[in-house]
Amino acid sequence: MAKKFTVKFLEGRKCIFCGSYGLYRLADKRVKCRKCRSMYSLNKLKRDLNILHYFTLELSANRTASELGVSYKTVRKRYMFFRERIAEYLDTNFRKLSGELEIDETYFGGKRKGKRGRGALNKIVVFGILERNGKVYTTVVPDVSAETLMAEIKAKTEKGSVFYTDDFKSYKSLKHYGKHSKIKKTKAYARGRTHINGIEGFWSFAKERFYKYHGIHKDNYYLYLKEMEFRFNNRNTDIFKKMFKIIYR
Repeated sequence: MAKKFTVKFLEGRKCIFCGSYGLYRLADKRVKCRKCRSMYSLNKLKRDLNILHYFTLELSANRTASELGVSYKTVRKRYMFFRERIAEYLDTNFRKLSGELEIDETYFGGKRKGKRGRGALNKIVVFGILERNGKVYTTVVPDVSAETLMAEIKAKTEKGSVFYTDDFKSYKSLKHYGKHSKIKKTKAYARGRTHINGIEGFWSFAKERFYKYHGIHKDNYYLYLKEMEFRFNNRNTDIFKKMFKIIYR
Protein backbone atom coordinates (compact mmCIF):
# COMPACT_ATOMS: atom_id res chain seq x y z
CA MET A 1 0.00 0.00 0.00
CA ALA A 2 2.89 2.36 0.78
CA LYS A 3 4.77 3.58 -2.29
CA LYS A 4 7.25 1.62 -4.42
CA PHE A 5 10.36 3.41 -3.18
CA THR A 6 9.71 1.95 0.30
CA VAL A 7 10.09 -1.71 -0.83
CA LYS A 8 13.79 -1.98 0.08
CA PHE A 9 13.04 -0.62 3.54
CA LEU A 10 10.11 -2.99 4.08
CA GLU A 11 12.13 -6.00 2.93
CA GLY A 12 14.86 -5.18 5.42
CA ARG A 13 17.51 -4.52 2.78
CA LYS A 14 17.92 -0.81 3.48
CA CYS A 15 17.89 1.11 6.78
CA ILE A 16 14.85 3.35 7.16
CA PHE A 17 16.84 5.89 9.17
CA CYS A 18 20.23 6.26 7.46
CA GLY A 19 19.66 4.59 4.09
CA SER A 20 22.55 2.13 4.35
CA TYR A 21 22.32 -1.51 3.23
CA GLY A 22 24.12 -2.96 6.27
CA LEU A 23 21.14 -4.57 7.99
CA TYR A 24 20.97 -7.90 9.78
CA ARG A 25 18.18 -9.72 11.57
CA LEU A 26 17.99 -10.19 15.33
CA ALA A 27 16.63 -13.18 17.24
CA ASP A 28 13.46 -11.25 18.14
CA LYS A 29 12.77 -10.76 14.38
CA ARG A 30 13.74 -7.11 14.39
CA VAL A 31 16.45 -5.74 12.10
CA LYS A 32 19.53 -3.77 13.15
CA CYS A 33 21.62 -1.37 11.08
CA ARG A 34 25.39 -1.90 11.21
CA LYS A 35 26.02 1.77 10.46
CA CYS A 36 23.62 3.81 12.64
CA ARG A 37 22.83 0.94 15.06
CA SER A 38 19.08 1.50 14.79
CA MET A 39 16.81 -1.46 15.65
CA TYR A 40 13.20 -1.77 14.54
CA SER A 41 10.43 -4.19 13.58
CA LEU A 42 9.66 -4.57 9.88
CA ASN A 43 6.03 -5.44 10.68
CA LYS A 44 5.64 -2.25 12.69
CA LEU A 45 7.39 -0.28 9.95
CA LYS A 46 4.95 -1.65 7.35
CA ARG A 47 2.01 -0.73 9.56
CA ASP A 48 3.34 2.79 10.17
CA LEU A 49 4.09 3.46 6.49
CA ASN A 50 0.60 2.31 5.52
CA ILE A 51 -0.92 4.60 8.16
CA LEU A 52 1.25 7.43 6.81
CA HIS A 53 0.00 6.69 3.30
CA TYR A 54 -3.62 7.06 4.40
CA PHE A 55 -2.78 10.18 6.40
CA THR A 56 -1.32 11.85 3.31
CA LEU A 57 -4.52 10.96 1.43
CA GLU A 58 -6.49 12.77 4.17
CA LEU A 59 -8.48 9.71 5.19
CA SER A 60 -9.97 9.84 8.66
CA ALA A 61 -8.43 7.83 11.49
CA ASN A 62 -11.62 5.74 11.65
CA ARG A 63 -11.48 4.91 7.95
CA THR A 64 -7.77 4.11 8.10
CA ALA A 65 -8.24 1.83 11.12
CA SER A 66 -11.00 -0.04 9.29
CA GLU A 67 -9.03 -0.36 6.03
CA LEU A 68 -5.87 -1.65 7.72
CA GLY A 69 -7.46 -3.72 10.47
CA VAL A 70 -5.62 -1.67 13.09
CA SER A 71 -7.11 -0.20 16.25
CA TYR A 72 -8.44 3.34 16.09
CA LYS A 73 -6.30 4.24 19.12
CA THR A 74 -3.13 3.20 17.27
CA VAL A 75 -4.02 5.16 14.13
CA ARG A 76 -5.07 8.21 16.13
CA LYS A 77 -1.76 8.15 18.01
CA ARG A 78 0.25 7.96 14.78
CA TYR A 79 -1.81 10.73 13.16
CA MET A 80 -1.08 13.04 16.08
CA PHE A 81 2.60 12.08 15.93
CA PHE A 82 2.66 13.03 12.24
CA ARG A 83 1.10 16.40 13.06
CA GLU A 84 3.66 17.02 15.79
CA ARG A 85 6.51 16.31 13.39
CA ILE A 86 4.96 18.61 10.78
CA ALA A 87 4.76 21.44 13.31
CA GLU A 88 8.40 20.86 14.34
CA TYR A 89 9.49 20.80 10.71
CA LEU A 90 7.69 24.05 9.87
CA ASP A 91 9.14 25.77 12.91
CA THR A 92 12.70 24.57 12.25
CA ASN A 93 12.66 25.44 8.55
CA PHE A 94 10.79 28.74 8.73
CA ARG A 95 12.16 31.75 6.87
CA LYS A 96 10.75 35.24 7.11
CA LEU A 97 8.14 36.09 4.47
CA SER A 98 8.72 39.04 2.18
CA GLY A 99 7.47 40.78 -0.95
CA GLU A 100 3.71 41.19 -1.29
CA LEU A 101 2.05 39.82 1.83
CA GLU A 102 -1.61 39.34 2.66
CA ILE A 103 -2.51 39.40 6.35
CA ASP A 104 -5.72 38.39 8.07
CA GLU A 105 -7.13 36.73 11.16
CA THR A 106 -10.12 34.44 11.50
CA TYR A 107 -11.98 32.22 13.95
CA PHE A 108 -12.18 28.44 14.06
CA GLY A 109 -14.18 26.19 16.34
CA GLY A 110 -17.62 24.89 17.17
CA LYS A 111 -20.92 26.67 16.96
CA ARG A 112 -20.46 30.29 17.90
CA LYS A 113 -22.39 31.58 20.89
CA GLY A 114 -22.76 35.17 21.99
CA LYS A 115 -20.92 37.95 20.17
CA ARG A 116 -20.15 37.45 16.50
CA GLY A 117 -17.23 38.65 14.36
CA ARG A 118 -13.98 39.88 15.87
CA GLY A 119 -14.02 39.12 19.56
CA ALA A 120 -16.45 36.19 19.15
CA LEU A 121 -16.74 33.94 22.15
CA ASN A 122 -15.85 30.23 22.31
CA LYS A 123 -13.73 30.36 19.18
CA ILE A 124 -10.05 29.73 18.40
CA VAL A 125 -8.36 32.88 17.10
CA VAL A 126 -6.08 32.16 14.15
CA PHE A 127 -3.69 34.56 12.42
CA GLY A 128 -2.17 34.14 8.99
CA ILE A 129 0.28 35.70 6.55
CA LEU A 130 0.34 34.69 2.89
CA GLU A 131 3.28 35.48 0.64
CA ARG A 132 1.90 35.97 -2.86
CA ASN A 133 3.36 33.30 -5.16
CA GLY A 134 4.88 31.76 -2.04
CA LYS A 135 3.88 30.14 1.22
CA VAL A 136 1.45 30.76 4.04
CA TYR A 137 2.27 31.03 7.75
CA THR A 138 -0.37 30.45 10.42
CA THR A 139 -0.58 30.37 14.17
CA VAL A 140 -3.07 30.42 17.03
CA VAL A 141 -3.09 33.75 18.90
CA PRO A 142 -4.68 34.72 22.24
CA ASP A 143 -6.41 37.81 20.85
CA VAL A 144 -6.49 40.24 17.92
CA SER A 145 -5.01 43.25 19.69
CA ALA A 146 -2.53 45.47 17.84
CA GLU A 147 0.20 44.37 20.23
CA THR A 148 -0.35 40.66 19.52
CA LEU A 149 -0.74 40.91 15.74
CA MET A 150 2.12 43.36 15.20
CA ALA A 151 4.44 41.16 17.27
CA GLU A 152 3.65 38.25 14.93
CA ILE A 153 4.13 40.40 11.83
CA LYS A 154 7.53 41.71 12.96
CA ALA A 155 8.71 38.22 13.94
CA LYS A 156 7.61 36.51 10.72
CA THR A 157 8.05 39.10 7.93
CA GLU A 158 10.81 41.28 6.49
CA LYS A 159 10.57 44.98 7.18
CA GLY A 160 9.83 47.00 4.04
CA SER A 161 7.51 44.41 2.50
CA VAL A 162 4.19 45.38 0.95
CA PHE A 163 1.34 44.50 3.31
CA TYR A 164 -2.29 44.02 2.29
CA THR A 165 -4.96 43.91 5.00
CA ASP A 166 -8.55 44.89 5.60
CA ASP A 167 -9.22 48.07 7.57
CA PHE A 168 -9.09 46.45 11.02
CA LYS A 169 -7.71 48.95 13.56
CA SER A 170 -5.04 46.57 14.90
CA TYR A 171 -3.12 46.99 11.63
CA LYS A 172 -3.00 50.78 11.90
CA SER A 173 0.70 51.01 12.83
CA LEU A 174 1.72 48.64 10.02
CA LYS A 175 2.52 51.67 7.84
CA HIS A 176 5.63 52.21 9.95
CA TYR A 177 6.94 48.74 9.10
CA GLY A 178 6.37 48.71 5.34
CA LYS A 179 4.00 49.85 2.61
CA HIS A 180 0.46 49.23 3.83
CA SER A 181 -2.55 48.97 1.52
CA LYS A 182 -5.99 48.46 3.05
CA ILE A 183 -9.23 47.21 1.57
CA LYS A 184 -12.59 48.06 3.13
CA LYS A 185 -14.51 44.84 2.53
CA THR A 186 -17.87 46.43 3.21
CA LYS A 187 -17.35 48.34 -0.04
CA ALA A 188 -15.28 45.97 -2.19
CA TYR A 189 -13.29 42.74 -1.97
CA ALA A 190 -10.54 43.94 -4.30
CA ARG A 191 -9.15 47.17 -5.67
CA GLY A 192 -6.45 46.32 -8.20
CA ARG A 193 -3.70 44.48 -6.31
CA THR A 194 -5.16 45.55 -2.98
CA HIS A 195 -7.03 42.54 -1.63
CA ILE A 196 -6.65 39.62 0.78
CA ASN A 197 -8.33 37.00 -1.40
CA GLY A 198 -5.32 34.70 -1.16
CA ILE A 199 -5.26 34.35 2.61
CA GLU A 200 -9.05 34.12 2.69
CA GLY A 201 -8.75 31.31 0.17
CA PHE A 202 -6.47 29.50 2.60
CA TRP A 203 -9.01 29.92 5.43
CA SER A 204 -11.60 28.26 3.19
CA PHE A 205 -9.12 25.50 2.32
CA ALA A 206 -8.51 24.77 6.03
CA LYS A 207 -12.08 25.11 7.26
CA GLU A 208 -13.42 22.82 4.55
CA ARG A 209 -11.05 20.08 5.76
CA PHE A 210 -11.78 20.71 9.43
CA TYR A 211 -15.48 20.01 8.95
CA LYS A 212 -14.84 16.26 8.55
CA TYR A 213 -13.34 16.02 12.05
CA HIS A 214 -16.66 16.92 13.69
CA GLY A 215 -14.90 18.99 16.31
CA ILE A 216 -11.24 19.43 17.30
CA HIS A 217 -10.16 19.82 20.90
CA LYS A 218 -8.88 23.35 21.50
CA ASP A 219 -5.55 21.99 22.79
CA ASN A 220 -4.91 20.33 19.41
CA TYR A 221 -5.98 23.16 17.13
CA TYR A 222 -2.43 24.39 16.61
CA LEU A 223 -1.28 20.99 15.32
CA TYR A 224 -4.24 20.63 12.94
CA LEU A 225 -3.67 24.18 11.73
CA LYS A 226 0.01 23.52 11.01
CA GLU A 227 -1.00 20.38 9.12
CA MET A 228 -3.21 22.51 6.87
CA GLU A 229 -0.37 25.02 6.41
CA PHE A 230 1.95 22.18 5.42
CA ARG A 231 -0.55 20.66 2.99
CA PHE A 232 -1.26 24.02 1.39
CA ASN A 233 2.42 24.91 1.00
CA ASN A 234 3.17 21.48 -0.50
CA ARG A 235 0.01 21.05 -2.55
CA ASN A 236 2.04 20.56 -5.75
CA THR A 237 4.51 18.05 -4.28
CA ASP A 238 4.40 14.38 -3.28
CA ILE A 239 3.21 14.67 0.32
CA PHE A 240 4.07 11.05 1.15
CA LYS A 241 7.73 11.44 0.13
CA LYS A 242 7.95 14.74 1.99
CA MET A 243 6.48 13.23 5.14
CA PHE A 244 8.72 10.17 4.83
CA LYS A 245 11.81 12.38 4.93
CA ILE A 246 10.47 14.47 7.81
CA ILE A 247 9.70 11.44 9.96
CA TYR A 248 12.56 9.07 9.21
CA ARG A 249 15.41 11.35 8.14
